[in-house]
Amino acid sequence: MSKHKIVARENLLPFILITALFYLWAIPNNLNDILIPQFMKSFELNRLQAGLVQSAFYLGYFCMALPAALVMDKYNYKTGIIIGLLLFATGAFLFWPAANVGKFGLFLVALYVIACGLAFLETGANSFISVLGDPDTSAQRLNFSQAFNPLGAMTGAFVGSQFIFSGIEHSDAQVETMKAAGTYHDYLHTEILRVIPPYMIIGTIILVWAFLIWKVKFPAETDNAPKSKGKKDDGHGHIAKLLQYPHFIKGVIAQFFYVGAQVGTWSFTIQYVKDYIQKPEKEAGVYLVYALFAFGIGRFISTALMRKFKPQLLMGFYSLINVVLVSIAIINPGFLGVWALVISSFFMSLMFPTIFALGVKGLGPNTKIGGSMIIMAIIGGAIWTPLMGWISDSTHSMAYAMIIPVISYIYVAYYSFFGSTPSGPLYEGSEQNVVASH
Repeated sequence: MSKHKIVARENLLPFILITALFYLWAIPNNLNDILIPQFMKSFELNRLQAGLVQSAFYLGYFCMALPAALVMDKYNYKTGIIIGLLLFATGAFLFWPAANVGKFGLFLVALYVIACGLAFLETGANSFISVLGDPDTSAQRLNFSQAFNPLGAMTGAFVGSQFIFSGIEHSDAQVETMKAAGTYHDYLHTEILRVIPPYMIIGTIILVWAFLIWKVKFPAETDNAPKSKGKKDDGHGHIAKLLQYPHFIKGVIAQFFYVGAQVGTWSFTIQYVKDYIQKPEKEAGVYLVYALFAFGIGRFISTALMRKFKPQLLMGFYSLINVVLVSIAIINPGFLGVWALVISSFFMSLMFPTIFALGVKGLGPNTKIGGSMIIMAIIGGAIWTPLMGWISDSTHSMAYAMIIPVISYIYVAYYSFFGSTPSGPLYEGSEQNVVASH
């Protein structure tokens, strides 16, 4: 692979500040995996209804990713990222009134606002890291930054399982007794209030980070030049031109399938553990932390392996391995199935950043808008997760719902081996185009 540096010394500080965002936005992403079982208990939801947590969240990504790209295309990455952080903090602070009022719908609104902010962050940060250096090392650089994402994911899962889960799980008989005594509603409201402290702390940290990024100067090549009078080609992207890049279109579809697999698997890991090896919620939450730890280790190892192996080939083999692992979880639910799901997170690790880097490669001035459309594909998590909940409710089997991730990994394998080869009008000399455009 390339011998060029991953990032130049003069760009190190903004690189560090933006790389930290990969850690920070993973925390609310994976707190959702805790909120789903918590809301199932405190709002008495079925699995389909609980899956709406992810639907509201990833709908925010879908709706805001393109506007985020347009803002950054008109101004710069820094402006878009600060807007994203402010929206992120606002959504976190909305958890306080939502919990006090005790309405599930208000939580969905708060999650939507958080996701709108994260759409700005992911659209900006992924594209920013991709173009902040030699194009030959873009996948390696992005995988390095994304390697901090699972550390945030583990933080979110750990904080949620320890501070949101109370560990109190009543039997049906105890619930009936509490209802008869008129104390059950108060118990449920107490469970809802447990979400407030973590989200207040997150919102405060995000405001501090917005201030730090505001004060730091970003590299000049990440700022767009002003439009020149009388010139139609002002260096900005155009959505219609993206249709001329088959590898980009297939990359959007691959990201849709991959995110659906990742979000669906992690959203129902706790429920899978509770169903098949009968662990209480706090112990079941530990298995999610194991999965996220495997995911994090996978990111670092995969980044190292990319020095010797092409990213698309590595992702293809990882996808095939996950088809086998998740199939085991379907066919043999229980201890073996639980660990197959946990280990599958290791092989998920490189997929998101690699699909992103391969999808935007050679897009030239269309990189920001193209990146936003790949981020929009995150809506796969909004669609596949409630579908998995519906399959589980209909078949009374969490294992059967895992057929959705299997289908997803099959498509990612296709993209890796056959669909990711860059092509299109700007691909010739695309390395120069990408750098010059940003």
